[in-house]
Amino acid sequence: MRRLLLAFVVTSLFLNSANANATDTVPAYIGKHVATPEDTRAINKVIEDFQTAIKTKDRKLLSTLVLNSNILFDSPMNPEDIEYVRDKHDTTFDGLRAGGYGEFARVIGMSKEAIEERFYNVKITQDGNVAWVMFDYEFVRDGKTQNYGIETWQMMKVIGGSWKIASVMWTMNRPST
Repeated sequence: MRRLLLAFVVTSLFLNSANANATDTVPAYIGKHVATPEDTRAINKVIEDFQTAIKTKDRKLLSTLVLNSNILFDSPMNPEDIEYVRDKHDTTFDGLRAGGYGEFARVIGMSKEAIEERFYNVKITQDGNVAWVMFDYEFVRDGKTQNYGIETWQMMKVIGGSWKIASVMWTMNRPST
């Protein structure tokens, strides 16, 4: 037992020492991103407009926020569901749907109920002409949360200096009833 405990302590000390040495060798420029207050405001405006477009069911406004209508826009299926689809229907299925943005925009525009997506804990990381936006969300239909999770956007600064959403992925959890 003592040998096992001693081996654990020595291994822990070695790993902690190795981790400390690894962080000592990180170049000074790592973690230093190029970002401006103007870009942060512009990215926050895209976030605000995205929420407004959903709430007002404004598909045209929504379309102005994305790079193009073919962007990756989906909540990937879990591995078990992918395997089921591959076994039963399509051996090449990867868990992502084609046309995710178009379907989302159609659902938003056609919805008869009040809808909104609420964002919490928004974090923006920008480095030059690329930015990542990550937040907790809940999708609310008719005052009831339909699903919630984490959502991430990749964004890029385009000609003219505006920011566009280049991809959207999210987890989808159902509230317990």
